[in-house]
Amino acid sequence: MENKKPLILISNDDGYHAKGLRSLIDMVGGFGDLLVCAPEAARSGFSCAFSATTPLRLKLRRKWEGVEVWSCNGTPVDCVKLALSELCGDRRPDLVIGGINHGDNASVNSHYSGTMGVTMEGCMKYIPSVAFSICDHSDDADFRPLEPLVKMITKKLLDEGLPKGVCLNVNFPVVERFSGVKVCRMARGTWGNEVVRCHHPRGYDYFWMVGEYTNDEPEATDTDNWALTHGYVAITPTTVDVTDYEMLRQMQSWDFE
Repeated sequence: MENKKPLILISNDDGYHAKGLRSLIDMVGGFGDLLVCAPEAARSGFSCAFSATTPLRLKLRRKWEGVEVWSCNGTPVDCVKLALSELCGDRRPDLVIGGINHGDNASVNSHYSGTMGVTMEGCMKYIPSVAFSICDHSDDADFRPLEPLVKMITKKLLDEGLPKGVCLNVNFPVVERFSGVKVCRMARGTWGNEVVRCHHPRGYDYFWMVGEYTNDEPEATDTDNWALTHGYVAITPTTVDVTDYEMLRQMQSWDFE
């Protein structure tokens, strides 16, 4: 008989062992069959990178009714590509979820995020896709307050889907009680002091990538940064198409001769 249950593909950039991923499995397990394919170790900051020169391996970590958990030695995007090619069989996922990420992916952070890489890859395959993140980098972050909204959004996307080329970036603040939910744009922000130079006792310099984030429009009330700062859950519809259509129209009048 044809399997009528939805299939949800889950990955992250914190690794298959991360509490955020385990919590997500518990939250959405009732919505259908879950196929988890996540990096074998942390892959934060890998964005949409995939492995073009490194052989990839899959390992089945856990399996119980309706849930399979696999790990991959590659990037978050590798995990999605391999799951679609090697693990889904003749079933196409009804939803791709990235997360739940330890640390926010608001503003320009979304461009660096492996969690968003998962979501963008699903989106580019025309599968409804969403990323969930919390503004808490702790390994033991408390994900319980996120559950009602994670379930509501999951059900909404399974029932109604999303337009092609559009995915959702959902960020949760760390507060005792959410102020509400804001559907908002990403803030303009910049990273500074990104490189720390250190000197090794053996005589050479090495570098750590660190940095300090600055919200460049702190007074704007329609951004994800503002929402999170004021205790709101921030939901940002995000597109694969990065064309600037206003600039495109302006450039059509340029004289290229």
